[in-house]
Amino acid sequence: MTLPDGTWTPDRLAPVIKAYDVRGVVPDQWDASLARALGAAAVEALGVRLEDGGPGALVIGQDMRPSGEELVVAFAEGVTSRGCDVIRIGLSSTDGLYFASGALGLPGAMFTASHNPARYNGIKLCRANAAPVGEDSGLRQIRDLVLSGLPPAVADPGSVTHRDMLRPYAEYLRDLVDLRGGRPLRVVVDAGNGMAGLTVPAVLETAAGLDPLPLEVIPLYFELDGTFPHHEANPIEPENLRDLQEAVVREGADLGLAFDGDADRCFVVDERGRAVTPSAITALIAARELAREPGATIIHNCITSRTVPEVIAESGGVAVRTRVGHSFIKARMAETGAVFGGEHSGHFYFADFWRADSGMLAALHVLAALGQAPQGTALSQLLAPYDRYVASGEINSEVADVGAATAKVRSAYGDRAGIEIDDLDGLTVSAPAWWFNLRPSNTEPLLRLNVEAVDAGTMEAVRDEVLALVRGGAG
Repeated sequence: MTLPDGTWTPDRLAPVIKAYDVRGVVPDQWDASLARALGAAAVEALGVRLEDGGPGALVIGQDMRPSGEELVVAFAEGVTSRGCDVIRIGLSSTDGLYFASGALGLPGAMFTASHNPARYNGIKLCRANAAPVGEDSGLRQIRDLVLSGLPPAVADPGSVTHRDMLRPYAEYLRDLVDLRGGRPLRVVVDAGNGMAGLTVPAVLETAAGLDPLPLEVIPLYFELDGTFPHHEANPIEPENLRDLQEAVVREGADLGLAFDGDADRCFVVDERGRAVTPSAITALIAARELAREPGATIIHNCITSRTVPEVIAESGGVAVRTRVGHSFIKARMAETGAVFGGEHSGHFYFADFWRADSGMLAALHVLAALGQAPQGTALSQLLAPYDRYVASGEINSEVADVGAATAKVRSAYGDRAGIEIDDLDGLTVSAPAWWFNLRPSNTEPLLRLNVEAVDAGTMEAVRDEVLALVRGGAG
């Protein structure tokens, strides 16, 4: 087998090999030839080969996108060309791939473009035990290997085998969060035609051969369809939650769950059809984890609500603030021994899940908390203690000079009394009654603003002042 040599240039790879993953439009930006090269390069960069002290095999999962099969086959050819074996687990959520990586002790590759439209695909790579792979931990080396040209295939290639990991995945999650003793709940689930259409029936129902739980699942868009015929599988956008919100109210359900395309993120809707902030879910799970492990450390990023560190402190835990992004969260969890981490974007990380993120595990925590609450307790009541402030949500502004716009905001607030400024992730400005974070996009000339305050009037005043500074100086 001949791998491509010299066909990929830095300009062609730059939009595809990103800080945390591989992602782009197929076939316009990448195709099977690059997937094949990436498979071979991953073997070298991740130390997969037995002779390099590695496990000698790599596990691959894929979501339901139409381009996935061709890309997976090519990537597997690249891996086996370097003398390593491939274990294919077939259709999987991203957390299903992380489970396989942890359970089998193997590095992994998940073919998905998460919430992106149908024409995209990508690869999320991990080392054994779901350890993250980012730009500084393997992706840069993979890119350089592809650019420099890969050596010829070895004389004794590896093999490809298939293994079903869906039932073990479901069993593992159910063992972590036991729902069997809870009161019966009705839950509407919007899978968005993504991988939750496979994992929800396995974990919450009996499709994997497990015993019934005290749940009635009302499905929305469970058919696996990578063209996303109903709406984008991106629940962070309010318009993609509308069908779920309407269904929860119409069905008289206790709650609703929405997953993104690869089902590693979960968003929650309460019994009134109102979206629950991921910060409230982070606080709820943090309190549950601290009840199980008193005094433990919990990670949260710099855009989660002030509620999160307050609840952690009130529950006797240690709150550690970090930058946005899974690689930072996972690294800080490893450094601090944290049991849990949460992000504003709906990613939730668990020490007992190899510090990986799992939307399904977060959903199980919410279901368990509500199921264990006294009869008649609504989700909105359960979450009321975690809903303390008013937030703007993320507001994007296109600016010509990100640095100049940020400096203008810093200058406007720098000399005011009672103001604290830090640069952990972008610019965070804090006062007793409010705070805001202004951070640049990694890929576009955008500034992202998040504001939180004690009441709506204060939030709106701060929001409008910052936006006037940012957009007035955009030039």
